[in-house]
Amino acid sequence: MNKIKFEIVTPERVVLQENITQVTVPTREGEITVLPNHIPLVAMLVPGVVEVKTAERTEIISVSGGLLEVLKDKVVILADTAERAHEIDIDRAEEARAKAEKLKLEAVHRDDVDYASLRLIIEKEMARARAAKKWRKIKGPENVS
Repeated sequence: MNKIKFEIVTPERVVLQENITQVTVPTREGEITVLPNHIPLVAMLVPGVVEVKTAERTEIISVSGGLLEVLKDKVVILADTAERAHEIDIDRAEEARAKAEKLKLEAVHRDDVDYASLRLIIEKEMARARAAKKWRKIKGPENVS
């Protein structure tokens, strides 16, 4: 089976680095899946879920945005932030999203509010929650602790 060298990094750490069989990523143009021998590509990422597959398992990662680069035999994601789904606390992600939504609603008539930043926070937290829920669905409730 053909493999792709894959790595996802943030300014703080290498989140995942291994040989994979495919990766699905959220881009500005929509969700794309990269398989071995994919054409070279550069794309901007949006907040969402990255699904990485190896022959043995599926890894789910939440990203808040960044850059995807597909080379001949390597895929690199430079993410603003990225978390492996098993590291995410769904309740905390939902609370953070709800707090940002509340701030957005309360700030409707104020001029000093950065709506774009609030929207990015909401999108990031929604992506974190989606990633954690997707991972739990794949693993099954009996295997999550």
